[in-house]
Amino acid sequence: QVQLVESGGGLVQAGGSLRLSCAASGSIRSINVMAWYRQAPGKQRELVAGISSGGSTNYADSVKGRFTISRDNAKNTVYLQMNNLKSEDTAVYLCKVDLTTASGYYYMDFWGKGTLVTVSS
Repeated sequence: QVQLVESGGGLVQAGGSLRLSCAASGSIRSINVMAWYRQAPGKQRELVAGISSGGSTNYADSVKGRFTISRDNAKNTVYLQMNNLKSEDTAVYLCKVDLTTASGYYYMDFWGKGTLVTVSS
């Protein structure tokens, strides 16, 4: 049984910082790309940042220079450091990975349930 659990969301004032974590647990053989998405009320889900197993990263233009994605492969965990938060960053943040289980099953899109980030102006 594989699980993704996000944590670190909450309420923060504009200009503040939060650090999100997403930990994958269970019988996992390997994880390739790990990514953070977000979905604001009434809006489509959008990619925030992604990181490959080798450490290559990509970011949405709206968060470049403010957010940093990183991962700890030994812990099967991905992080999102969010600085200088703005009200428009308010959303549910979801973690997505593609992974192979110990039994060899490949999940292209394995999602967590999300963590809410609210930025007050």
